[in-house]
Amino acid sequence: MAYGKRLRKVYEGLDTAKTYTVEEALKLLKDSSKTKFDETVDISINLNVDTRKADQQVRGMIQLPHGTGKTVRVAVFARDEKAKEAKAAGADIVGDDDLVEKVSKGEIDFDRCVATPDMMVQVGKLGKILGPKGLMPNPKLGTVTANVADVVKALKAGQIEYKTEKSGIVHAGVGKMSFSAKALLENVRAFSGAVFRAKPSGVKGVYVHGVTLSSTMGPGLRLEVSDLQ
Repeated sequence: MAYGKRLRKVYEGLDTAKTYTVEEALKLLKDSSKTKFDETVDISINLNVDTRKADQQVRGMIQLPHGTGKTVRVAVFARDEKAKEAKAAGADIVGDDDLVEKVSKGEIDFDRCVATPDMMVQVGKLGKILGPKGLMPNPKLGTVTANVADVVKALKAGQIEYKTEKSGIVHAGVGKMSFSAKALLENVRAFSGAVFRAKPSGVKGVYVHGVTLSSTMGPGLRLEVSDLQ
C-alpha cells in the first residue's frame, strides 16, 4: 500500500522512544507531511483518572487562540427573539419544535448544538439521539443558555469541548497543518493547559501519564509533559 510505504519512510527518520518538545514535534510533523490535503493536527492526553467515578470526569470548553481550521455547523434550538439573535450571530440551523422533529427523525446536519433554557423540555427528549454523538446541549458547558449569540460566535470561532473517554484519554484536533508553527504551538499550549488545570481533586499521584501529538496521516510523537506545564 502506498500509505504504508509512505508512513514507514516517515518513521525511518524518527526515534519513537524519544520525547520531544512541542516545537520539535511540530517541525517533524510539518517536515513529514506530504499529503495533498490539509491534515489535522491532533493531541491526545493520557490521564490518570478513573472515569467510572463522577468526581474524576475531566470535561470542559476551551477557546483555541487560532481556531481549529474547520468549518463548524452550529444548530440552535430557540424561539422568537432568541432565534433571531442566533441567526444574526451566524448559526447555520435555527428552529424550535420543527428542529426537534427533524432531529428526532435522524436529520442531524450540524457539528455543535445550543439550546435556550425554555427549549430543554423538548430537546431533552432527544437525549438518546444527541447524547451518543456528543451533541446534547449542557448547561455546565455553556451550551444551554439565553446568551445564544455569544455562544454561537465562540463555537464558530473555534471553541471546542474536551472530555475523557473511558480509557482516560482526552483528545482533540488543535489546528491544521497549514497553520503556522507559532499558531499551532499556541493552540497546543492552550488546550493542554486547560486539561491540566481541570485536574479533579480526587486524583492521587501523577495526573498526566503522557501526551502525544500527531497528524491525520503522520506519526504519533510523544511530548515532554514538563514542556507543556
